Amino acid sequence: MEFEPALVIEEWEMILDFFENTFGKRPSEMEPILLMIGVQELGQGHAHFTKEQKQDLLHIATCKVLSYSDFYELEGLDEDGWPHWKNVQAIPSLPLKEQELLLKSHVIHYFKTEVFPNEDH
Repeated sequence: MEFEPALVIEEWEMILDFFENTFGKRPSEMEPILLMIGVQELGQGHAHFTKEQKQDLLHIATCKVLSYSDFYELEGLDEDGWPHWKNVQAIPSLPLKEQELLLKSHVIHYFKTEVFPNEDH
């Protein structure tokens, strides 16, 4: 999955606008966005999650979005319905800013395909 930094920054602003319009608060970091993706991927609705479960939700979200570039593959669900992923390809070692752009571009792709699939992109 290729990404253009200027386009990622522009499209990331649209994601932040969506969060602000939907939840009344603009996230200052990626964690709330990844938590929302994790909750959506878990598919059990909103609930109160423990700190450990929130870490698991962040992992689920990260694996899901990075699966678009075949870094992760879904292994299946456990008995509680939680998805489990396996790393199938090494994630490139990148400078921090480029890592952030890589993750943001995948989150943007998630929103385009899973949250707003019928909108023009």
